[in-house]
Amino acid sequence: MRGRQTVRDMFLSMAVIGLVVAAIYMFIPHDDKGDPVRAVDYRVELATARRAAPYPVVAPAELAGEWKPTSVTYKRQSGDAWHLGFLDPDGEYVAVEQSTAPPKKYVHDVTQKAVDTGETQRVAGEEWQRWEGPKYSALVRPGDAVTTVVTGTASYERLAEMAAALETGDDG
Repeated sequence: MRGRQTVRDMFLSMAVIGLVVAAIYMFIPHDDKGDPVRAVDYRVELATARRAAPYPVVAPAELAGEWKPTSVTYKRQSGDAWHLGFLDPDGEYVAVEQSTAPPKKYVHDVTQKAVDTGETQRVAGEEWQRWEGPKYSALVRPGDAVTTVVTGTASYERLAEMAAALETGDDG
């Protein structure tokens, strides 16, 4: 008899806890339709990178449409690596990457195993290499002191739009 009462008491306790949790959920405001990706302000990191990097750090000056900056880093100890990530107006990922690291390995890493297609694309008067991979495509501009990569899940058209917007000016 005592065993049945213990089970019954445990069941009632769980039911009361369930009702309390349900009530809390109902009365605490939440937005199920909100965008889980938050925009970041990259101006401070951009200014820091431009002061610290041994090369001209690029960032988009103007982008048409709704581009959302989502991530930013500058890692001096990792080949002076600059990273600036965005979601394009279609919700695809686009990143600007720069580094003084050896180009072949660096590009392979930031493009998640993309390979040089042997093709080029002219963007804003500059010649960019086209790379393709299982996850990311990329436009790559190797230089003497720095390699610049525009990569992501977006189309080459969107990658080119980002590449055309890149400037070394003081505003981000």
